[in-house]
Amino acid sequence: MKKKIVFLTGAGMSVESGFKTFRGSDGLWENYPVEQVASHEGWLRDPDFVNKFYNGLRHKLYAAQPNEGHRLVADLQRDFDVTVVTQNVDNLHEKAGSKNVIHLHGELTKVCSSYDQFDERYVRELSEDNCEVMPGEKAGDGSLLRPYIVFFGESVPMISVAADYTGVADIFVIIGTSLNVYPAAGLYHYVRPGTPVYLIDPEPVGASLPNLTHIQKGASEGMRELCELLRK
Repeated sequence: MKKKIVFLTGAGMSVESGFKTFRGSDGLWENYPVEQVASHEGWLRDPDFVNKFYNGLRHKLYAAQPNEGHRLVADLQRDFDVTVVTQNVDNLHEKAGSKNVIHLHGELTKVCSSYDQFDERYVRELSEDNCEVMPGEKAGDGSLLRPYIVFFGESVPMISVAADYTGVADIFVIIGTSLNVYPAAGLYHYVRPGTPVYLIDPEPVGASLPNLTHIQKGASEGMRELCELLRK
């Protein structure tokens, strides 16, 4: 039976693909207050503006390609039972070939009902050549279409699913996240005692964590080192 690896990936995973992180001085929200484009209040205030913002992000995403780090995660499926839990809203893990991807914060390529964004009957994937939501466009339940994104302050329903996978992992790998974003950061506490944990991030670790091996490199270079360690 293949060993189970669970990856928890954050914004740093996609930087090398040219898809900027949301935070940071040159982030995707640089010119927009978070409250305006990523909160329920912002959506209620001006849904057309919010949809226009995410229309623009989709064009950026469709121009981006998976980097070596994404591809190496997918390649490990040949030897391991791999689950990817991502805080990212891009689809670069899927583009690279990862089969089991859990999106905690939603998916940029999808739109949904604004009555209930988790009603799967009205979740729709947008194609690359038709990736914009027009002003006033509605979902099947008659509500305005909204981005399939978990806005700040909204519940994260997939966190319990991610916790279940984390709880049975033989190896837990964190890539490109500071572990400061909750509830995702709390997944670390579901790792079974004694389970090897690897952190791939160029920044120093702020705390001492048990069973942790810190690979202080970017996503692609760090994944190359991790693959060598796992296959020894």
